[in-house]
Amino acid sequence: MNQTVEFAALGILFLWLLALSFLFWNLYKHYNNLLKGASSKTLKAVLEDLLKQVSATQKEVVYLNNRCDTIEKDGANHIQNIGLLRFNPFKDTGGNQSFILSLIDAKNTGVIISGLYSRSGTRWYAKKVIAGKGAEHELSDEEKKVLKETEKNTL
Repeated sequence: MNQTVEFAALGILFLWLLALSFLFWNLYKHYNNLLKGASSKTLKAVLEDLLKQVSATQKEVVYLNNRCDTIEKDGANHIQNIGLLRFNPFKDTGGNQSFILSLIDAKNTGVIISGLYSRSGTRWYAKKVIAGKGAEHELSDEEKKVLKETEKNTL
């Protein structure tokens, strides 16, 4: 009976030794993978290099976020919406040869250019637009219409 207990204990110790060997082998493989390409560096040196890279990357991300915010802020002042309406303001001319062109930014500020065609010639008008309204001159119905359509046609 004493011998059976000894064999059982030896079997358990052998299984325990196999399990520990397997765990140690996996740990050794993982350690070697971490140090792959790091010529004679210790794990501490590799981890310190990784921390430096993470720190540099974080600084770069902050810089890029700030740059992106600046570009978005500046971009709001550029022409972002364009609208065009052709129409016939006079009954004595044929076709829709008159037009209204609106060029506005993200804040609905910009310019509306009108070209009115008649038999005697073409007249050009430009009106400044601030926040969707005529700054110095009242907008005509057609100009208001093209301005509303322009808001839908964001570039």
